[in-house]
Amino acid sequence: MYHSRLLQDRTFYEMLAQFDEDLAAEVHVRGCPCGGRLHRASYPRKLRGGPADLGPAYDRRHSFCCDREGCRRRATPASLRFLGRRVYLGVVVVLVSILAHGLLPARLAKLRESLGGSLSARTIARWRTWWREAFPRSPFWTQARGRFAPPVNLACLPAALLQWFRGSTLGLRVRRLLAFLAPLTGVGARSLRAG
Repeated sequence: MYHSRLLQDRTFYEMLAQFDEDLAAEVHVRGCPCGGRLHRASYPRKLRGGPADLGPAYDRRHSFCCDREGCRRRATPASLRFLGRRVYLGVVVVLVSILAHGLLPARLAKLRESLGGSLSARTIARWRTWWREAFPRSPFWTQARGRFAPPVNLACLPAALLQWFRGSTLGLRVRRLLAFLAPLTGVGARSLRAG
């Protein structure tokens, strides 16, 4: 299972953290739409999934707050590390949803164990339901699906979507998929919660 090896690849997670740093820098330089300056106002995130001890890059979600009184608008950049408000890392949500498709209970238990054992079968089922039902109805997908011809097989999400992204390695393809999904993860994006 090459997919499960990627879930433990520290270099891959460091690369995602660097992309998030770059996205945060772009938002910070742009400033607030009101003309105010943005100050760092990152908030804590609990690390779930991925290798243990990924370090401080995974303890906080980048975010900024306008310094102008009366505005104080928050600017949270898109992220390749976090998939919206989900507790688990974005790469875990994507790859586990792919790996769980058609897994026998014993192999699913082994996958859950490799992620620290805290990932419940119900959580995985919720993610799969979100990919099959909520994601295809989202405004994001309604606009983006026109880029894919022939159409993506919605019954096989997210695996069918991952197949569209080219790259010499699985890590590169997953990074491109996470970058595609990134607009869903910033402030102003609709929630990624099921429903």
